[in-house]
Amino acid sequence: MADITVSLTVRDLIHEDLPSCAWSGSAAHLVSMAKALDRAARGEVDYLAVCPPSGLPVAVGGVDYAEKPGAGTLWQLAVHPALQSCGIGAILVQAAEQRIRARGLDRAELGVEESNPRARALYERLGYAAYGSAPDSWQVGGPDGTTIRYETVCTLMRKHLE
Repeated sequence: MADITVSLTVRDLIHEDLPSCAWSGSAAHLVSMAKALDRAARGEVDYLAVCPPSGLPVAVGGVDYAEKPGAGTLWQLAVHPALQSCGIGAILVQAAEQRIRARGLDRAELGVEESNPRARALYERLGYAAYGSAPDSWQVGGPDGTTIRYETVCTLMRKHLE
């Protein structure tokens, strides 16, 4: 099989990107992303998109600066399923960390579902270390938008960003 190299850029996600991000989650998730973009406009969060030359997001994720004082909290990280394990998630996390440093912060935190060992392995390779876990829940959609997912989330933290 031949290797294909594609250049990627990281930019701010915008409302016009949302229809092309249906791969990242349910309709409820897209509503949540739209609300996060409203918060980004107020400077409370950054929401990033990793894009090939087409300009369509193949990875997305946010950094919340209000969640934990003194840290940027990464959340809603997702890579298009067809492109997972290609290094795009690492690019997304590193870009988020750059945004955190640009705000004068030296700590990043994130949570990962215990049912997602692949993502946890990526975060650990990038220097994150576990420090706790807690139950969590979130709306995942359904025809009436009321389905709730309950999961135990392992909280990971990286104390110092370089």
